[in-house]
Amino acid sequence: MKRYVLDTNVFIDAMRDRGKAEELEAFSSAFLPFLHLHAVVAQELLAGAVTPRWRREIEAALIDPFERRGRVVVPSLAAWKRSGEIVSELVARKSLTAGGVPRSFLNDALLAASCREQGLTLVTRNRSDFALIATLEPVDWTEPWPRR
Repeated sequence: MKRYVLDTNVFIDAMRDRGKAEELEAFSSAFLPFLHLHAVVAQELLAGAVTPRWRREIEAALIDPFERRGRVVVPSLAAWKRSGEIVSELVARKSLTAGGVPRSFLNDALLAASCREQGLTLVTRNRSDFALIATLEPVDWTEPWPRR
């Protein structure tokens, strides 16, 4: 059975739209034993939590349960290095502009390299970034929601 990591945009969509929240809940219920939280996603969610209350809610509802179960994916040095190589190669190909690479893309490259290294499938709505990254790094990614 595949193991999955959910991208930040899936959580943000769920926070903004009740229908998306129901989709996330249904997927999470069906695949819970195979879900992992990526440290990059935790960082992005906490960075967007602009009040102490939001931060506490994210910690309690999302980060803590994965941490207690030992299912938080933390990028290795090799993944960090590979993410830098991905960005560099895309700039050299002129697929990205040097000096104009958004922080979110840097995080996506790290997420992709780390998921590939650990054999995880990324669930994301960000087709454009991951399709571009996949031209160099054959990361297993899918749009919501994969089926068994």
